[in-house]
Amino acid sequence: MQNKVQLITYADRLASQNLAELRQWLEGPFAGLFGGIHILPFFYPIDGSDAGFDPIDHYQVDPRLGDWTAVGEIGQRTPVMADLIVNHVSDRSSQFLDFSENGADSRFAGMFLTLDKVFPDGASEADLLAIYRPRPGLPLRYMTLANGEKRILWTTFTPQQLDIDVRDPEGLAYLHGILDLYARSGITMIRLDAAGYAIKKAGTSSFMIPESFDFIAELTEYAHARGIEVLVEVHAYYQRQIEVAQKVDYVYDFALPPLVLHGLYSGTATVLKHWLEIAPRNAITVLDTHDGIGVIDVGRDATDPVHSPGLLTPEQMDELVEGIHTASVGQSRKATGEAASNLDLYQVNCTFYDALGRDDHAYLLARLIQFFAPGIPQVYYVGLLAGTNDMELLARTQVGRDINRHYYSPDEVEAAVQRPVVQNLFRLIRFRNAHPAFAGRFSLPEQPDPVLCLRWEKEAHWAEAEVDLSTRRFRLRWSEGGGARESSSWEHIIYSAEST
Repeated sequence: MQNKVQLITYADRLASQNLAELRQWLEGPFAGLFGGIHILPFFYPIDGSDAGFDPIDHYQVDPRLGDWTAVGEIGQRTPVMADLIVNHVSDRSSQFLDFSENGADSRFAGMFLTLDKVFPDGASEADLLAIYRPRPGLPLRYMTLANGEKRILWTTFTPQQLDIDVRDPEGLAYLHGILDLYARSGITMIRLDAAGYAIKKAGTSSFMIPESFDFIAELTEYAHARGIEVLVEVHAYYQRQIEVAQKVDYVYDFALPPLVLHGLYSGTATVLKHWLEIAPRNAITVLDTHDGIGVIDVGRDATDPVHSPGLLTPEQMDELVEGIHTASVGQSRKATGEAASNLDLYQVNCTFYDALGRDDHAYLLARLIQFFAPGIPQVYYVGLLAGTNDMELLARTQVGRDINRHYYSPDEVEAAVQRPVVQNLFRLIRFRNAHPAFAGRFSLPEQPDPVLCLRWEKEAHWAEAEVDLSTRRFRLRWSEGGGARESSSWEHIIYSAEST
C-alpha cells in the first residue's frame, strides 16, 4: 500500500452508477488525491440485507456496476482494495440453496456452520450467553430446509447472513477461490471483513480467540503468496487491536475517531496523546467509515470490564455519545440503537462533519490530526465532501447506517468540491501525500495539555502540527527548499516538492 491518503467508497454512490463512471471521477476532479481506493462490496447483489456485505455470489461483480475487467481498469491507475467477506454468505447463495435442497448429500453441507458443529454435546445457557455478538440476541437462526430438515444455523450478523464453517474444506475452498480471483483481477489488497467472528469454539466468547489469530495468519499467508496485502477489520477493545496489529499487515485505528471527538468536545489532549503513544504504527487511520462512529474501541473490555478499563471512562463515553447527539441536533439519535433497524452495540450513526456541528474549522482540525497520526490515512467518500446526514435516506430505509451513505449526484459533487472546507481538505490531502517527512519517524513533542503536537521526520525533512484543543487554534510548520515554512491558515498549506 502506498503511504498516501486512500479513498473508501461505494461504486454507485459517488456521483457514479457503475465502476466506469467511478473511474472517470478518479481521473477527473479527484485526480492525484489518492494513493489507493477501497471499493466497498461490488459483488452480486449490492442491495441485499446489508449493502453488499451479504453476497449471493462473491465471485461475480454486480452486472449493474460492471465486470472484473472494469475493476481491473481502475486498478491499472489506482491500487484497489476489495473486501473478503470471511464470516458469512447470503441465504440466497447457490451453495446454501444446494444444501437446503439436498441436506447431508449436498457438496456444500459442511460449508454452513450449525449449532451442533460447535456444541456436539449440546449447549447450556451459560455456553450461549458467553458468545460475543455485536447485536442483541443470540447468533442463531432456526429454519426448515427445502428438504424438510430442521436445522439451527449460526447468523452472527443478520438472519440472512449465514456463517461459514471456515475449517470445513468447502468453506476454506470458497474463500481461497475468491482470493485466487482477486489476484487474477489485479486486486493488490484485501480487507478481511468480520474475521474476528469466523472461528467458533465451545467454552469461549468465539470472538478474537487464539484460534481466530491462527486462522487470520493462515489466510494472510495464502493472500501473500498471491501478492495481496491484508487489512484486518476488528472493532474491539483497544489492547486487542494492538495484539492483532503485531500479526498482520495492517489494522484499522478505530480508536482515533472517538478520541478526536472527545478531545475537541472536552478541550483536552491527554487521552488522545496517550493513545497516539501506544497506537499501532501499521494502522489505517479513519475518522468516518461506511459504518458508524465506533465507541467500543475506546471503552472497557466487554469480556472483563473490571480488570480491563477503556481509554475513556464510562462517564466519558456517555458524554461522547451525548456530544454527538447534541452536535448533530439529535439526528444521530434517530439513527442509532433501537431508533433504527441495525441494533449495533458499538457505534453511533452520524457523519463526522455533523458530529462536529458542521463546523468547517473543527472538521479540518480533525483531519489534520488524522493525517499526522501514525499510519496511512483513509477518507470515506461522504467525509471527503464534508457531507451531512442523509435524513431522507434514513427515513426511507430505516437503516441507521444509511444516514452516512448518501447517493451523490454529479451536480452535488461538483457543488461540494467548490466549498472552501472541501478545497482546504484537498490541500491537506495533497500536503500529506507530497511531503517526504511522512515516510519517516513519528513523535509527540512534549507540550502541556491542551496542546497536541505531532511531528514527522525523515533525514532533513520534517513536518509538525500543533493543535490547541481548547482554543482550536493550530500551527503547521514544515521543511521546504532547505528552509522552513509555517501556516495557521488552511488556505496557505501548500508544499512544493520541486523546491526540495
